[in-house]
Amino acid sequence: MAAGQRKGGQRVDVQAFFIRIGARYKRIRKRPRGKPSPQLYEYKVEKLQELERQAAEGCIDLCYADESHVCTEGYVPYGWQLAGEEVHIPSQRVARLNIFGMIDRENNYDGFTSTESVTAAKVAGFLDRLSFKPRTRNTFVVLDNASVHRCYTIKELGPVWEKRGLFLFFLQPYSPLLNLAETLWRILKGKWIRLQDYESTDSLFYATNRALASAGKLLFINCSHYAV
Repeated sequence: MAAGQRKGGQRVDVQAFFIRIGARYKRIRKRPRGKPSPQLYEYKVEKLQELERQAAEGCIDLCYADESHVCTEGYVPYGWQLAGEEVHIPSQRVARLNIFGMIDRENNYDGFTSTESVTAAKVAGFLDRLSFKPRTRNTFVVLDNASVHRCYTIKELGPVWEKRGLFLFFLQPYSPLLNLAETLWRILKGKWIRLQDYESTDSLFYATNRALASAGKLLFINCSHYAV
């Protein structure tokens, strides 16, 4: 199929074939395991939009943080799918580089990578160091409800960080579209990392760290979308 089909000696264009049978070429998305509560979702959106407004007016700094990873099995963001069909790719255990990253709408990025798991202790350590950075206004960090974000250590340090001007805003479960960091991961894997970077573990991990180091300097994402 990838090279096209031959029928009656005539080459059939692959794209035309899929269009003819009703398929569309679209991004293969990750699907949350559950659905958000409509009431809580609306409440969180309202609060997040208020934070966005304050950030746009220069009253606060607003950052979006999340975990992700790259692995040597590759990344397939798009594929042909029939109407109403959801295509999923099973995961497998391969060489993996884990990422914790934070980005704002000015494309300022900060974070770390590790071949080990991103543990609650590592996230708490990153946020603690962030809380000590000099600031002229309060900083709000948007996080999802992953267990590493809701651990005892982070809950215990939360009031301490707030005294230093660092506040955490937790999204509702199953609402990844509200987190700008998800856009960063999609662009990182779909555009910034090239196909040839997957040739070896070393080249993939180097390309990932190189791209993240260039975020906001040489590489940029579109931060125009807002919480909806």
